[in-house]
Amino acid sequence: MKARIIVTPKKAVVDPQGKTVQNALEHMGYQGVKAVHVGKYLEIELESTDRETARRQLEEAAHKFLSNPVIEDYKLEIVD
Repeated sequence: MKARIIVTPKKAVVDPQGKTVQNALEHMGYQGVKAVHVGKYLEIELESTDRETARRQLEEAAHKFLSNPVIEDYKLEIVD
């Protein structure tokens, strides 16, 4: 079983990395880029086959350690 966690800045938070990427794309000639948001992608392999326990533990880890809940949102997905 695998889990995927995507961490992104909250919409209300200024994203300096995203703005830098957006500016670089514009300078390279890519027009029409409205916004860029830079985040983190984590893929975690699990030994457990109990989806609910795995989800509960990963929700806790994502909230306490893998993201900063003040300025970031995360999305957790468990796949087979």
